[in-house]
Order: sequence, then structure tokens, then C-alpha cells
Amino acid sequence: MTDTPGTPSTLTAWLATHADSHATCIHDAGVAVDWSQLVRRSRGMAAGLASMGVRYGDRVGLWLPNRTAWLVSFFACAQLGAIAVSINTRYRSAEVGDLLRRSGASVLVCWPGFKAIDFAGILAQCGEHDLEHLQAIVAYSEDGAAPPATIAGKRAVSYASLTGHEPHGTDHATAQSPCIMFTTSGTTKAPKMVLHKHANVLGHARNAARQYGLGQDKRFLLVPPFCGVFGMCSAMAALVSDSLLVLDAVWEPARFADLIDEHKITHVVSSNEALGQLLAARSAQHPFPSLELVGQANLNPAHADITERADARGIRAAGLYGSSEVQAIFSLCDPKAPPDIRGRAGGVPASAVAQVRARDTETQALCAHGEPGELEFLAPQSCFVEYFRNPQATAEAFTGDGWFRSGDLGFTEPDGGFIYLARMGDTLRLGGFLVSPAEIEAVVQEHPQVESCQVVGARTAEAVKPFAFVLTRDSTPFDEAAVIAYVGSRLARYKVPVRVVAVDEFPTTPSANGSKVQKTKLRDMADAMLAGGTN
Repeated sequence: MTDTPGTPSTLTAWLATHADSHATCIHDAGVAVDWSQLVRRSRGMAAGLASMGVRYGDRVGLWLPNRTAWLVSFFACAQLGAIAVSINTRYRSAEVGDLLRRSGASVLVCWPGFKAIDFAGILAQCGEHDLEHLQAIVAYSEDGAAPPATIAGKRAVSYASLTGHEPHGTDHATAQSPCIMFTTSGTTKAPKMVLHKHANVLGHARNAARQYGLGQDKRFLLVPPFCGVFGMCSAMAALVSDSLLVLDAVWEPARFADLIDEHKITHVVSSNEALGQLLAARSAQHPFPSLELVGQANLNPAHADITERADARGIRAAGLYGSSEVQAIFSLCDPKAPPDIRGRAGGVPASAVAQVRARDTETQALCAHGEPGELEFLAPQSCFVEYFRNPQATAEAFTGDGWFRSGDLGFTEPDGGFIYLARMGDTLRLGGFLVSPAEIEAVVQEHPQVESCQVVGARTAEAVKPFAFVLTRDSTPFDEAAVIAYVGSRLARYKVPVRVVAVDEFPTTPSANGSKVQKTKLRDMADAMLAGGTN
């Protein structure tokens, strides 16, 4: 979307255009918030943070569940030209401490009294040097109680006392000012910190809102958490389009199903697992008649058929794609396409100027449409600025002509869109061909004994072979040979798993939108089993 002359290019300039509006913009757990309140609170918060010494370029940690306070704090940082460090609410002491230390955050906003998470206890368990840059903690509360004088040895001030300041009058932001950083979902090493600027956060939100058909008459239910790029981008798309943003702090499928009914929600974005849970919360054949579109991320292979299941119950779902680097809901599959087409991950980019290509990582040649390779993006309206304090990683992330190397396997389509298949690190080179494990997983999961499947590449004396781990549907003794035979009848020989092993659970690591399976651990397990000949 190309801005017209006079269109605000910073988050705070855009927000200021709503300063005199008393229209409700957010409905937060039964509390309606209008635009003027959002503006006034964020400006008061900016003044409060400034009084604590926060200046342009400083980092402020936001460690909150989905409450309006997250947005207030984010916009306050934006006004000061400070950088909001988005901290996953699933993180515990080692992860939180590492992020606070490496970001150099001087202030942390959190909710010590939140019943679901012991924020103060987690901070108290951080390493000796993890909090050395932290000067103060802003304690959010909903019961009016004053925070203790200190939390984890740091000065504590109340969130209410900051938002109650006289509004900060100066806007320090420019279109190129950095405003927020997210973390990549690292599993074997410290995640990288992905830095974005005002112009791209705002511009991408406008593009995503247009692609999703959002507007003043629409109502958007936020499922993913603010702490991840999925949640933040979704919320911003709703706000910039003047759609009503509905949110709650804790994901409870039955409660969120009620919110859809109560507010006549028209749009949702969620993981495929969360959509499945919403469907399970209602017994009616057509449970949510107000819903126009659900953008769903294919994060859990056990719910790979969610588009068809939703379709059967009157809900139109479409696959999407995003990342910390190019922002979430970067693209959307055609909502008018048949379920098997629109259920794929990927789609057409929200930005009219974004381009996608795929590259063969062995020959370095660009791939033809339909030919899998590493996806590369030229996305000037949504791409990140840098990996914070990591110039080497930043340089390695881009090609010589400025395209972002995604690390994802996929293929392009003639309409300018693309399809995501898997992470490059999870792909398998089998029989001389590049194979997505998702292709094998889908067939394994067709077997009646299999609930869910994860396929990795395991080393044998001859070559890398596919190795499958599965969760079974019931307590019936698992018949590995029968599953292998079934897959062998459906796929080429080189794609048939050398083993199919039943496990009680997959090893996972927390992410903002749920737990992600640790394929690295599964590969280690597979290698050990093959080397030792174990079951």
C-alpha cells in the first residue's frame, strides 16, 4: 500500500490522529477503551518513562499478557524513540535473563500479581549478571495495590503512577526510528533479536488490514499473544483499520468462543491448533455465523486438516505466512480458493511491492515456479532493520542484491505468491531429491494408529534416511511394520521411514504462539537408536 501525501509515517503520528475520538477501539476482558483514552494513557506513560531516564534508543522490556497495558507501553516507547523489547510470557529465568542482558533493557514492564505466571519469582531466579542493566521495574496491577518497593532487587514503580503523568508533549520518533524487537525461535543457541522501525510496522499493518478486508465495521478477536510478532502484527492491522480489537489475557477456548458470539467477531487469526480448539468448544454444526475469515498458521501437524474441518462447519479459514524478520501475516492464501489450496501455508504477500523467489541451495540457481528451494524475500515495507548488535548475522541474512534469506523451504507460483513447506534445516536430501518432511508426515498420519507425526533425517552407514516419531491414537499395541508398509504403498521408496517409533510426547521448546517441536533433539534420538539398534 503506497501512502498518500500527508499520511502519518510513524506510529505516534498515526495514533495522534485519533486523540479526539471517543469511539471504542479495544474491548479488553469486559472493559471498553476508546481512542482518546489509549492516546492519553500512552502519552502519560511516555512522560513517566522519560522521568525515569528513558531516552531515544533506550530499550524497555514488555513482559505482559494480552492487556491494553501492552499497547499503551508500546506506544509510549514509540513516542520517546525508545525500543520495546517484546518478551515471551512463556519464558522462564534463563531465557528472560538472557534477553534482558543482551538487549540492555533499563526498564521492564510486567504484572507481578498475575495469577498465571510468577513474574517476580522468575526474575529472582535470573543469573547474577542478567539484570545488571535493569534500573527499574514498572509493575502493572488491576487491583489497585501498590507494588513493593523493590522486585528482584530493582526499584519498582506502579504502572498507574506512570500513565497518570501529564501527557508527554514531544514526539521523538521518525519513520526510520527503531521501535520494537522480537526474538527468533532459537532452540540450540541464543535467539537473535530482530529489530523493526516505525515505517515498516505501520506500513505492514496497513497492507495486512487491506488484504484481510478489515475496516470500521469489522470486529477482530486477537488469539496469539502480543509478545510474538504474530500477535502484535494482528493487533496493529485491526487498529490501523479502525476495526474493534477484542482481547483477553489468558487463552481459554470456551471463553474465546463466547467472545466471538458476544461481539459478533468477523475476523480471527490463530494457529491451526487454536482454531481446532475453538471448533471443539462448540457443538453446533455452524457455530460462528458472524465469522468471515480466519487466517490460520500451520504450526501443529496434528491439525493439518483444519481448513477442511472448519469448512465443513461453515468457517472459511485460509493459510498464511510470517516470520520475525518480515513480520507476521506477511501473506495470505486466496480465501476464495478450494480448502486444499487455501489451507496451505504461504499465499500472496500483503504488500504490492513485495517479491518472492526460491533458490537451489546447492547450485545457487533460481528455481522455476513450483520447484522447491530456499525462499528469499524483497520486502521493503515489512522487512527488519537488523539483528540487534549482531552485524555478522545481519549481513549473512541478506543476498548481495538485498533479498532476505528466510531459511525456509518453499516454491513460488505464477501469481506472485508462494507456498511454504518447511524450515531448510528440517528438509531432507533423499535419493538425490530435496524432500519436505511434512510430505512424509502427512502420509504417516493417515494411518489409523497415528495421531501425529514428526519426521527427521537420521544418519545410516549408507545415507541419510527418513525416521518418524509418532504419537498414537489409543493404547492398542503399536504396529510399526504395518505403518511402514502403509507408507511404502503410498510413497516412493526413498521417502519411506527407516523406522517409525511411538513416543509419549515430542520434545518441545516454548514460543510466543505455542510450543514448537525440537527437531534437533529428535534427530539426536534417531541417530542414537540407529547406532545402537534400539527400539
